[in-house]
Amino acid sequence: MTERKWLSRGMLYSIITFFTVFAAFPFAWAIITMFKQDRDLYSPNNNPFLFNDPPTLDNLDLLFNGTNYLTFVRNSLFIGVVVVIITLVVAIPAAYSLARFAGRWGERAGIGIFMVYLIPPTLLFIPMARVVSTLGLQDSVWSLVVVYPTFTIPFCTWLLMGFFKSIPQDIEEQALVDGYSRVGALIRIVIPLSVPGILTVIVFVFTLTMHEFIYALAFVSDSANKPISVGVTTELVRGDVFFWQSLMAAAALVAVPVA
Repeated sequence: MTERKWLSRGMLYSIITFFTVFAAFPFAWAIITMFKQDRDLYSPNNNPFLFNDPPTLDNLDLLFNGTNYLTFVRNSLFIGVVVVIITLVVAIPAAYSLARFAGRWGERAGIGIFMVYLIPPTLLFIPMARVVSTLGLQDSVWSLVVVYPTFTIPFCTWLLMGFFKSIPQDIEEQALVDGYSRVGALIRIVIPLSVPGILTVIVFVFTLTMHEFIYALAFVSDSANKPISVGVTTELVRGDVFFWQSLMAAAALVAVPVA
């Protein structure tokens, strides 16, 4: 029994170690590459996992002083925070209403809302461009603030419906008996019990806004308004020249804190 227990534990730790190394490898590769010189990076005779030449900070200097990297990060953070707020303000009451009051039609509506999320972004590009143009938001971070909620709200509404349905209605009814209004019960009872789902929504929305590329590339061309997904790519890929070390530095500096 003891031998079997140790064997199963060893297999479990081996699997965990494998997936940990698998997940951490891109970050380690990016961190190693960002400090490499060109000769060290491109020479086929060098070990790609080691520093065959002394590490250099020139790639970080190019990233911070040769591009508007910090501006890109600030724009992405601003867009992410605003879109998260808009998504929560709309998705929470919508999901709660569908989960509590709509009955069977609420389930069908939830599926319909989720199907909206599955529509390819390319099909919505022309109408979204028309909306942005009509509002006069071309070449502005606000164009992305308007566009992104159109595909974060449907999915997050569907996601939160499941969390709200898992909360027993008896708890809400007790709150109503104690004198709370329906809105008060939602704010004081339902939302605190749904914190895991709300955190999931926040992570999903923020991550999506950080890496979305198509709309950001189409609607924003001014370097001062670009998010990081577009700004880094357009300024560190010049024709057929790729500044791989600086690209890796930009990716690592953003991805490691998020991960």
